[in-house]
Amino acid sequence: MEIKRFAAIDVGSNAVRLLINTVITTPDKPPRFKKISLVRVPIRLGQDVFVDGGISAENTERVQNTMKAFSLLMKAHQIDKYKACATSAMREADNGEALAEIIKENTGIKIDIIDGQQEAAIIAKTNLRELILSDKTYLYVDVGGGSTEFTLFSNGKTIASKSFKLGTVRILNDMVKPSLWEKAESWVKKETKKFKSIRMIGSGGNINHIFKHSGRKRGKPLTYTFLNNYNDYLNSLSYQDRVFELEMKLDRADVIIPATKIYLAAMEWSGSRKLYVPKIGLADGIIKSMYNQK
Repeated sequence: MEIKRFAAIDVGSNAVRLLINTVITTPDKPPRFKKISLVRVPIRLGQDVFVDGGISAENTERVQNTMKAFSLLMKAHQIDKYKACATSAMREADNGEALAEIIKENTGIKIDIIDGQQEAAIIAKTNLRELILSDKTYLYVDVGGGSTEFTLFSNGKTIASKSFKLGTVRILNDMVKPSLWEKAESWVKKETKKFKSIRMIGSGGNINHIFKHSGRKRGKPLTYTFLNNYNDYLNSLSYQDRVFELEMKLDRADVIIPATKIYLAAMEWSGSRKLYVPKIGLADGIIKSMYNQK
């Protein structure tokens, strides 16, 4: 039996995460991935970047302190290999590359700034394909703070993939024009119209939260009716009510509404009535890709 420890860092537009997994391999058996730690720090880099164009001095310091802490945690867990990826916020920040260099100098952590297509490809390396039936068609929707990635699978193959700057933090700051919604709608309708029945798969912290509180068993889908009703319920509550009554994180209680709007829109555009929610994300994909490279 061989045991390796991998760490993935996801520098997102709404939060920064460190995921640590053990991967256990034995002869003639598939590897077993087990999460042993997940640390999430709510640094909303997208708020800086999408409004002002760059990461503020305050958040620059917060990210550096977070990476120093992550570096120590990885040493404490005796990590064999790690990889750090940054998405929309650092990609679009006029000082994103400079910040990545500073972090490397001060903490030793190298951050790869990836584009939307790379992000979608990494997520596809998770156990997503294990959930996709070979004779069905799925629209996979990953909603983040800065962008949303759409990937269409049919007969076990990737048919099309597209990233749009349709992110929850952008929507909160009223930075998504109607024309972008129209482009996303046009793309989804064009790619899905040739298929009779579409199932949707959703990922992201917001849909994970909704699924957790839905009462559904893992593997069972959310219906369009449920999600639509839940969206109405969320909108009937104030931010404070969502924090106290629904026990949401402070940085979840506002972005969950635009996130739900995106999932509902994607279901309407594709004609999907069922939304499956496997608990996967960019960090899981990073670990899978590192293991496959090994």
